[in-house]
Amino acid sequence: MRVLCTSCGETAIIGKTNRLSLAHADLYCSCSNPECGHTFVANLSFSHTLSPSAQAASAIVSELARALSPTQRQQLQQELNLL
Repeated sequence: MRVLCTSCGETAIIGKTNRLSLAHADLYCSCSNPECGHTFVANLSFSHTLSPSAQAASAIVSELARALSPTQRQQLQQELNLL
């Protein structure tokens, strides 16, 4: 990921990351241009999902299967075998 200095437009170096949550972090940055020397904090945040995680889908299916009664589970297994 590239962060640009908000003063001169040169690339900035991320010196520290303060993760506030899984979806938000503060990035402590300093400009790589020695003539500028600007230091600043940028925010990085999660916006939205474009494609859901395959791991999440597998976990949901597993939880749903565990919630079924043995009879319902057997019925589901028979239906899946037909595919």
